Amino acid sequence: MSRPVGRPVGRSIDTAPHVLRLCSVFEPETGGRPGALDGRAARFDPIGGMQNHTATLTRCLDAQGHRQTVVTSRLAAPAGATRLGSSAVVHRTGLPIARLRQLWALAALPVVLGRRSGPVDVVHAHQGEDLATLPLARLAARRHRCPLVVTLHCSVGHTLSGGSPRARLLRAVGGWVERRTLRRADAVVVLTERTAAAVRADGVPAERVHTVPSGFDPALFAGRAGTPGAADVLAAVDRPRIGYVGRLAPQKRPDVLVEAFGLMRERAELVVVGDGPDRALVERAAAASPARGRITLRGFVAHDAVPGVLASLDVLVLPSAYEEMGSVLTEAMAAGLPVVASDVGGIPTVVDDGVTGLLVPPLDRPALAAALDRVVGDPELRARLAAGARERAGDYAWPRLAARVAEVYARVCGQVRESVAA
Repeated sequence: MSRPVGRPVGRSIDTAPHVLRLCSVFEPETGGRPGALDGRAARFDPIGGMQNHTATLTRCLDAQGHRQTVVTSRLAAPAGATRLGSSAVVHRTGLPIARLRQLWALAALPVVLGRRSGPVDVVHAHQGEDLATLPLARLAARRHRCPLVVTLHCSVGHTLSGGSPRARLLRAVGGWVERRTLRRADAVVVLTERTAAAVRADGVPAERVHTVPSGFDPALFAGRAGTPGAADVLAAVDRPRIGYVGRLAPQKRPDVLVEAFGLMRERAELVVVGDGPDRALVERAAAASPARGRITLRGFVAHDAVPGVLASLDVLVLPSAYEEMGSVLTEAMAAGLPVVASDVGGIPTVVDDGVTGLLVPPLDRPALAAALDRVVGDPELRARLAAGARERAGDYAWPRLAARVAEVYARVCGQVRESVAA
């Protein structure tokens, strides 16, 4: 990476480094009260995999002794700083206005460029479908004269699809910014080998690319099927239960699931758990469905209620149009739940077709309905897929994955030591 050589005198990086984590989205502030989330926050920026990923990674690294400063957008919560764990501090900035959400990066400049929290050893940027994080991260790494690590949660150059003006702009402008930044980063973390190959083809040296998937928090899933707030989600719903859990967003296409459900021959119940910009679209699809009497739209539930929701389902569906990986898939595996998902992006690296779930072509409603009929109508198949999911789940436990991220930090910091010594 192109940056000034040298570090502030008197700072040792032989111990766990101080990480400056930059992410446009992060777990929302609830004042320490599980489930206490302003409904506006779920609609402003629906809570999903990237928020859970960044928060759980921060918690696991905090438990491993890393000092962390997290800078993110504020959702519908007040701007300011709060503590997470024993030594992590989360700064929320910007305006709770969806069309102006990228302004969080401008509001973050005093925190990102200042030294109030002490010397920074590593800047770790988490890139989704936003354009502001990577330039901010490059500026921060130059200011603090430290390595830059980038995690691609969604590659706008390789994963993002769609023909809307927004999608075309993101692919053109965002893809250019992404490629330039990744080539200059000291390490690039991707969620799947598919994205790793694409990044290497873009000119990032292979030794800088690290594949660390998203995962699930074992502590959240250990005996949590009865989490308060989970039972009321499905108490009045018959079985078998097909479920969707996640953002109601164009990328995820929950409306396709609702439409496919109306084409099924087997009788089942559908539960859609989540909120987001496509909420009205999903509501219209449900109202128009011939199976509308068997469709329940539950709305947003807090992440600590998700294990209970998953434990109460018989099948999870992820009908995404595009997807880097889909962290809800690893949570479904932890719950021993078979899945039906789109054969797109990095999903096939998680869902082994016929072993842990079934894959279908994206946006193909008849194929999705046929796969759901197959799983719902065959209890033995469901049991076999569930067993396969449980067997693979251990590979995605967050403490193990966080240790791999810490190894990336140690590697780039070791390179700085070698550079200074030279």
